[in-house]
Amino acid sequence: MSDSGLVVPGSAPAMQTIPTPDKLLRPNHPKCSIPNTERKTHSLFNSAARWLLHNQIYISLNLIAVLFCTHSFLPQTQQYTSKLFTISHYNETTGEYGVGSDDFFFLGFCVVLFTFLRASCMEYVLQPMARYCGASTKKDVIRFSEQAWLLCYYSVFWVLGVHIYVTSEYFLNPKEMFTNWPTRELPGLVKWYILSQWAFWIQQLLVINIEERRKDHWQMLTHHLLTIGLLYTSYTLHLTRVANLVLILMDVVDIFFPLAKCFKYLGLSTLRDVMFGIFMVSWFLARHVWYVTNMYHIWAYMPDIVKVGCYHTSEDNVVTGPTPLPEEGWSHMFEAFLNPSGTICYSDSIRWGFLGSLGFLQIITLIWFFMIVKVAIRVVQGNGADDIRSDDEDEDIEEEVQEKGWVQTASKGGVDSDLKALKRNAEVEGTALSTGAGFSGRWERKGLLGRVGCERQVD
Repeated sequence: MSDSGLVVPGSAPAMQTIPTPDKLLRPNHPKCSIPNTERKTHSLFNSAARWLLHNQIYISLNLIAVLFCTHSFLPQTQQYTSKLFTISHYNETTGEYGVGSDDFFFLGFCVVLFTFLRASCMEYVLQPMARYCGASTKKDVIRFSEQAWLLCYYSVFWVLGVHIYVTSEYFLNPKEMFTNWPTRELPGLVKWYILSQWAFWIQQLLVINIEERRKDHWQMLTHHLLTIGLLYTSYTLHLTRVANLVLILMDVVDIFFPLAKCFKYLGLSTLRDVMFGIFMVSWFLARHVWYVTNMYHIWAYMPDIVKVGCYHTSEDNVVTGPTPLPEEGWSHMFEAFLNPSGTICYSDSIRWGFLGSLGFLQIITLIWFFMIVKVAIRVVQGNGADDIRSDDEDEDIEEEVQEKGWVQTASKGGVDSDLKALKRNAEVEGTALSTGAGFSGRWERKGLLGRVGCERQVD
């Protein structure tokens, strides 16, 4: 190695050299100029995210163990710890469950439980399965385990959601979604289903912020926040029937897509393309036909069945009303969020709020559907169904650099192509924390970009 550059490994001394990274991008480069305070903030966040990512199994397992031991060996704490493990607000008279603040204990425990289940299943079950089934690279093994976990989750909860739907009064009868509103109490299975789905999406929000960022990170972040918000409001405002139908329409698609991705990472291109076709049809029907039809049902039937006004619950759990809405102020519209068992008011703004949120979610899914159409065009052209939302192309370049020490790249395109690949990697926004690209296996990619002032590029 000399001050002027780095010799390509395996090459003769007379070959051209690759300039050192300091000569590729300067700290005053427009894409690399970051204030020191912002750089420190990003560095602190990235360090915390990396630590949490690498220790999530042990953190969640120890926390679960402590809670169970406390519950088992300290009986005086069971009045509090029991709320973590079981759903609350049981009514012995009706045999159903109400809505209340104690639900957040169960919700939080489920977030921790999903964190443990996901991380441990991926590391100890799904990644060995990927290797056994023929995944050829470390990246494919990790990606396979991520998608296989989603496949397992959605397969279970979609079946459960469909069971709740087909055994309900509103099965193929959308008007019944609003009959007897507000339904203050829920069967235990329905409440467990809604809270578990809610916890899953909170946990997914954590996942996308501690693991490597994909190209559609901000769309995913918006989607997750909208989903969490819709679950919260539908649960608090006693519109869980609508939530159940929306969830099964969204979840069915997320069975076929992870399966297609799993086939991709195992190198089963024919099965991948077939499953991608099924996925595309299910996406269009579920998320752009039946989903919009459900939005129409909310728009058409909700104002006819649910009368404007405030509804009250007596001590024996009998709902009375509606009484006229207060003429001034908006505080009455938020009372249900502060006291779920108290007064709840309905006005047309609630309907339009739901329709607006569902419509915004529809816009996001339309953007993704256009991406799917692009993939479909590639399939028709014979290029195969690769997910264009992921960072696979950039990661392939990194993996080649890391595993082959630039030898193959240099032999194909020479030094110029090496420099282009390095620059492209250095300028990718939001790439993985855990991926490493090194010259002769010595430099990590984050350290490489840190030398030229581009720490932000690997957030």
